[in-house]
Amino acid sequence: MTSTSFFHAIPSAIKRLVLVSAVALGAVAIWSMNQDSGEGGVAKAPDNSDSGRQSTVAKPALTVTAITPRLTDWPNLLTANGNVVAWQEAVISSEVSNLRLTEVRVNVGDRVQKGQVLARISDATVAAELLGSRAAVAEAEAMLVEAKSNGERGRQLKATGFISAQQLNRYVAAEETAQAQLQAARARMQANQLRLDQTIVRAPDSGVISARTATLGSLAQPGQELFRLIRGSRLEWRAEVSAADLGKLKPGDVATLTTPNGARVKGRVRMIAPTVNPQTLNGLVYVDLPPDEAADAMRAGSFARGEFELGRTRSMSLPQSAVLLRDGFAYVFQLLGENKVAQNKVTQVKVGVGQRRGDQIEIVSGITPDTRVVASGAGFLSDGDAVRVVDAPLAASTKP
Repeated sequence: MTSTSFFHAIPSAIKRLVLVSAVALGAVAIWSMNQDSGEGGVAKAPDNSDSGRQSTVAKPALTVTAITPRLTDWPNLLTANGNVVAWQEAVISSEVSNLRLTEVRVNVGDRVQKGQVLARISDATVAAELLGSRAAVAEAEAMLVEAKSNGERGRQLKATGFISAQQLNRYVAAEETAQAQLQAARARMQANQLRLDQTIVRAPDSGVISARTATLGSLAQPGQELFRLIRGSRLEWRAEVSAADLGKLKPGDVATLTTPNGARVKGRVRMIAPTVNPQTLNGLVYVDLPPDEAADAMRAGSFARGEFELGRTRSMSLPQSAVLLRDGFAYVFQLLGENKVAQNKVTQVKVGVGQRRGDQIEIVSGITPDTRVVASGAGFLSDGDAVRVVDAPLAASTKP
């Protein structure tokens, strides 16, 4: 049986039921489409209310605090490098020869006072010579007494005519010879006394022992170095400054040195060299350092970096947390809009930076004193990000 013949074989009542069901299903579908498009089949207009606009605003990337730059007095600094050396270093040597060192009392680093005994040299030979010279002085004094007595008697006899003038001249010559012999004996005694004193090596000034070559039992020789002494324990910084900057300095200017361990020592310019090295075109600036502070923080011969303060200028500053260092440049994120706007956008601004003091960085260009910037978290932001401002105080100028 074909399909056509099968359709004709279906009763008419069943045919009518199928048609009614199809019409009902079509009506339901049309009604559902009208419900989706709004009443009457018209599409619903977009919502232009505030809630609709709020859905289009970007979500804030970060909650930040807004600040403005502070106005601070910043010092004008001239940086320089140089060596720390002894102000004056005295070489203490022996003044006697071929005598052994019998005692050495000090070592490197010891602080000594002027006149303090540093070492002793054997004095037995010199003491014996001194005793002999004292005896020679006593003998010369006795001979002088006799010669003076003979001379006085000869003058009395000459007045009475009992002796000749020639004899009187002999008495006078003998007296003068005895006087000269006494002076020579006294000179030898003083020389021996001086040699005896030189067997005791004393500090010529107060200071600190910087070197020692004296060895117990060694033979001392004239001019042989035994110790080196930094006079007064005074150190100085010899800073190398370019010829163009030497004219900016004068005696009395303050210099601040930074030691290798981070300590800071202040000194004052004592003298500026009148010449410039033709190879380096640098001149030396001599800076006196306080003995107590320098002795504790520095050592002679060490290298140090320092700064000369040339005055002060008023400039802007920001905390380090507000400045982003990226690719060798410094940036801040400026807030766009009014202070009272809680939700805002940021733009990245390149700034010029200067000195650093503590947690503050000097800002020399790029923004103005009334520019509002992000106080912290700059590393988490990008140009154009939306942020939420929780506090935006106006920074006041700071006093010097």
